[in-house]
Amino acid sequence: MTAPPLDIAWRSISPRYLWLRLSVLALWTLASAVAATVAALLVSTWFFVLAVAVLALGALRAVFMRRSVRAWGYAERAEDLLVRHGLLVRRLSIVPYARMQFVDVTAGPLERAAGLATVTLHTAAAASDASVPGLEAAEATRLRDRLAALGEIREEGL
Repeated sequence: MTAPPLDIAWRSISPRYLWLRLSVLALWTLASAVAATVAALLVSTWFFVLAVAVLALGALRAVFMRRSVRAWGYAERAEDLLVRHGLLVRRLSIVPYARMQFVDVTAGPLERAAGLATVTLHTAAAASDASVPGLEAAEATRLRDRLAALGEIREEGL
């Protein structure tokens, strides 16, 4: 993969997205550890090993989650939108405005509570769809409106 030009003004996602992801991770990690502890008390003490392993893996995932969230970014250029993410496998998606069919803004209950949303760009080829999670709700709306307007302008020019 060739590196994108260095003069691109990358925008990051909201830091609240990290706290949202960490909260969900903590909830699932603690619930799993409690279940393993109950199983250890009722069935076998070997389940204590499972409880400790669940807690250790949850803590390890929390460390990597910070870097994972910071790896997300997007950049608006004249003809296309760039979306990057990934730690081990870096992914750079380039979505030309003229190829977009529609732009979707979604927010589940936890995202809404945090004031966040996800923007998804849909193209004719499903494999080239791109998403930008963890945007402030106002930024997600602005990005959706801008991308929709640019898509219409590019479509008229065809």
